[in-house]
Amino acid sequence: MGIKAVAVLYLLALVVVVVGVDILFFRNHVLERLIANIGIVLVFVAFYFRFLK
Repeated sequence: MGIKAVAVLYLLALVVVVVGVDILFFRNHVLERLIANIGIVLVFVAFYFRFLK
């Protein structure tokens, strides 16, 4: 699998996690949703730099 395919799958996983958490836990909480989304993105970025780069 090429590096672009891995990047696309990784980005797709990020989107699925963010949308899933938004729908399941933070449907009516705007500020909490924003904070959670930033946290999820930071975790994905840290994981990317630690293991995939």
